[in-house]
Amino acid sequence: MKVTLKLYATLSDYLPEAARASNALPLDVAEGTTPAALIEAHRLPEKLCHLVLINGAFVPPGARASRALTEGDVLAIWPPIAGG
Repeated sequence: MKVTLKLYATLSDYLPEAARASNALPLDVAEGTTPAALIEAHRLPEKLCHLVLINGAFVPPGARASRALTEGDVLAIWPPIAGG
């Protein structure tokens, strides 16, 4: 099935260079793939995956290994961001 992985701020460094301009990487994944599985597959540091959203809805850390993605989902991940 097709999903889109979007990485923001410093996490965009983990995307292939061609995908960095849009921060988006289209992916073909197996049914039942979870956010945790994609985080692991793309070697993203778990402690930097602070804000995880599927189609704009927050996925709490405890649900990232059980919430399965579905066809057309957009998984967006942000690191912790400081500011003022």
